[in-house]
Amino acid sequence: MDKDANQDKSERYVLRLFVSGATRRSTEAIANIKAICERELAGRYELEVIDIYQLPQEARSEEVVAVPTLVKKLPVPIRRLIGDLSEEEKVLVGLDLRPRP
Repeated sequence: MDKDANQDKSERYVLRLFVSGATRRSTEAIANIKAICERELAGRYELEVIDIYQLPQEARSEEVVAVPTLVKKLPVPIRRLIGDLSEEEKVLVGLDLRPRP
């Protein structure tokens, strides 16, 4: 069976969301990913929100070229999702919580 379709429900997710200040787009991205994580990954995720204005070196080290960007560090493979994360199905696929079409 496809690993994506049979994801281990105890697997821990480590996510880093890069934003640019308190803009509307940043605020929406934070709210969207928190809602998805609470619904789909409750109790098994770590979400770090990083403001690129306060920590530009973090954005450089993760090779972030646009914001908001969500970086899924764990489980591997590493994935990057760019945008306000409002397209839930695309976010779920990007996080390997749904099978790729």
